Amino acid sequence: MTITRDSLLTLEGYAKVRKSSKMEAIAHRRLRSVRLGEHVTLQFEDEHTIKRQIQEMLHIEKIFDEEGITSEIEAYAPLVPDGSNWKATMLIEYPDPHERKRELARLIGVEDRMFVEVEGHPRVYAIADEDLDRENDEKTSAVHFVRFEFNDAQRQAIRAGAAVKLGCDHRNYPAHVVITPETLASLAGDLRA
Repeated sequence: MTITRDSLLTLEGYAKVRKSSKMEAIAHRRLRSVRLGEHVTLQFEDEHTIKRQIQEMLHIEKIFDEEGITSEIEAYAPLVPDGSNWKATMLIEYPDPHERKRELARLIGVEDRMFVEVEGHPRVYAIADEDLDRENDEKTSAVHFVRFEFNDAQRQAIRAGAAVKLGCDHRNYPAHVVITPETLASLAGDLRA
């Protein structure tokens, strides 16, 4: 299912459920977030998270005209996985601004060194920032958008319950973590066999 104008609530309709649905949205986002080391979090997107993001943007910006709504859908809809992949917002978080500046300079290219490793299969490296380049010669961005594209065998293994690791092999940020069964069950639902 794709996000369309008809699948969204009106501004008035969203305003009525915004507060009551917030805890559920936070829980869903938390379920689909994976912390990698101390400073990187991947928030895996799906139709639910992106629809909420679009509704929030329409609400905050008070957008109700057809053109504005279409523009928001076109901006965010590409972040919904399409059955063969996982898509995520990658956040690099350093609370101290001086440390953040230093580390973002050391982490140039980190987004291209993110990987998912399905048990018994080769690593799948992230395809990063397809919409626009988010780094320069001095530093990388604190936010990246990444896509992990899986072949049929990998998708079948994930859906069958294979163990899956998320990792990074950037020389200045080597880390990996096994994705928890609860998160993996949610992510497996993004894939078609």
